[in-house]
Amino acid sequence: MPEPHGIWGRFLARPNEDPVKALGMAGLVALGAALTVSTAATLLEPRQAANLEAARAARMQAMVDALPGLRVVMEEAGVTELQSRLVELESGRVLPGDATGFEAEPTARDAETGIDLPPEADIAGLGRRERVAAVHLLERDGAPVLVVLPMRGTGYQSTIHALLALEADLDTVAALTVTEQRETPGLGAQIERADWQALWPGRRIADDSGTIRIEVVRGAASTPYEVDGISGATRTGNGVTAMLRFWMGPWGYGPFLDRLAREGMG
Repeated sequence: MPEPHGIWGRFLARPNEDPVKALGMAGLVALGAALTVSTAATLLEPRQAANLEAARAARMQAMVDALPGLRVVMEEAGVTELQSRLVELESGRVLPGDATGFEAEPTARDAETGIDLPPEADIAGLGRRERVAAVHLLERDGAPVLVVLPMRGTGYQSTIHALLALEADLDTVAALTVTEQRETPGLGAQIERADWQALWPGRRIADDSGTIRIEVVRGAASTPYEVDGISGATRTGNGVTAMLRFWMGPWGYGPFLDRLAREGMG
């Protein structure tokens, strides 16, 4: 039998029970599997992103359809979907440009398009926030009929993503739709349940002094600013509260909503 040549030949010639050959083959199999998974993930990433965006858009449409009379208003206004606009969060200005395809989290992570949040302001646990955000509006005669604000915040086990719809007074909740979360199944994950989200319409964000009071409470709600908590999911409820209070405040959509109330979409 001819003597094997080269490192690879000598390696293959080792007995199958040889520890070096066993470890080497295991390493090669692991490397091959890792390369396969990595390649598949890279190739599938655009499709996964498109599917995620489609799912979010479908949830927004479902939320719109669930709001009483909104489709009638949209038909009267001659629109079939909400307008998406870019907003500079610090000043509240509506910016020119197309908001289609805007992605909040990559924008926040970028050194030029995101900012670090001071710890005392970062009640939602984001770390960084985008300078510009996309909002979705339904207007009639230059005045907002419905404003939908995308938001996110840290829950118990995951980042919670949601859409908050506000009525024309910019203080009354029309709907809250959780669009993405990975909280504890059977506990915190119940924030996606339709019956819990049905508790939100009619809740108020702030009191007459302007203080933001919206809150998920332990037990049953007793004021217009409260929503029933989910048993066993206090930390998830606290995360939803912090998310809402951050994005409705001065570091979130507060300047935009103030400006919208004063000036309209002009």
